[in-house]
Amino acid sequence: MFSKRIAITTCLLALFAMAVAPAFGASGDKVKNKGVITLRNGDALTVETSEGIFTVTINSDTKIQHPVGLTGMRKKQDSPDVLIPGLRLKFEGVGGAQENEVIAKTIDFDSDDLALAHVIQAGLNPVAQQQAQNMQTYATKQAATEAAIAANKQEIEATQQEVAANKADIDEVARSTQKRFSEIGDFVAKSEYTVLFGTGQYGLTSEYKQGLTDIAKQALNYPKGWVISVAGYADSIGSASSNQVLSKQRAQAVVAYLLQDCGIPVGRIVAPGAMGETNPATSNESASGRAENRRVEVKLLLNKGVAGGM
Repeated sequence: MFSKRIAITTCLLALFAMAVAPAFGASGDKVKNKGVITLRNGDALTVETSEGIFTVTINSDTKIQHPVGLTGMRKKQDSPDVLIPGLRLKFEGVGGAQENEVIAKTIDFDSDDLALAHVIQAGLNPVAQQQAQNMQTYATKQAATEAAIAANKQEIEATQQEVAANKADIDEVARSTQKRFSEIGDFVAKSEYTVLFGTGQYGLTSEYKQGLTDIAKQALNYPKGWVISVAGYADSIGSASSNQVLSKQRAQAVVAYLLQDCGIPVGRIVAPGAMGETNPATSNESASGRAENRRVEVKLLLNKGVAGGM
C-alpha cells in the first residue's frame, strides 16, 4: 500500500510539472518569428512581435544577412552594427533560459527597412541635421538657414558626450532647441495633438494611434507647405539621463508610427526629439501632474504662405 501511494504521488507531481511548464520559449526549442527592434543593449535585442516582446541574443555564430540581386535568393552577410532600433527583421534560433528569450542563429532583414531605421534614428536626436534640412526647403533666407545648420552641428558635437550625465547640460540643450524651433517664423501651427504614456512606458495605445492617424490624414490633404514636429518629454521620476533616453524612445515610437503606418514622407517630419524632463506641461508634485508630463507633443505646421491663402 505504501509503494502504491508513492507511485500515485509521483504521477501527480509529474502532471503538475507538465502543467506549469512554459508553453513557449523553453530552453532548446526552435523559435521563428518576426518583428521590430525597439531597444538594443549590447548583444541583447528587444524585439516587439505580434505574439509579444522577445529578447533576441546574438553571438559570434549568428548569421546577420539581407537578400541581394534581382531574385533575392543570394544573401549578403552584415555586421551586428546594423541591428538598430526601428529595424524590421526575421529571426530564427532556439529558446534561452528566460521566458521569451531566443539565442539567434539567423537574422534576416531588407535593405529598405534598414534605411528607414537609420532615418528614424537620425530624426530623433536633439537639433538633428535632418531638422535643418527639412526646414531649409521652406526658409526664405538661404544664407541664414545654412548658418543655423552649422551652428546646430557645432553645438551637438560640443554637448553630446555630457548630456547623459549632466542634467544642467540636458536642460540647456532642450531650451536652445525650443528657442531655435520657435524662431522659425515661416510656419504656423494648424493642429496639435498630445500622446500620453504610463510611468516608464513608451508604447503607443490604440487610442493614441487613432489620434496620430487623424492628424496624419489632415496633413496629407495639403499638397505642399507643411511639416509635422515631434517632441518627447518625461516626468521628474528617475534620473535626468534615464528620462532623456525615455523621452527619446517616446518620440521615436511616434515618428515610427507616422512613417510606417500613416504614410507620412520622411522629409515632412521635424523632430526636436528628446526633451527629457524639461519644460513640464504642469507641476510634477502630483501624480496627475506627472501623468500630463509623460508626453509627446505633435504639431502640424503650415507655411504662412499656404495658411494665408486658405
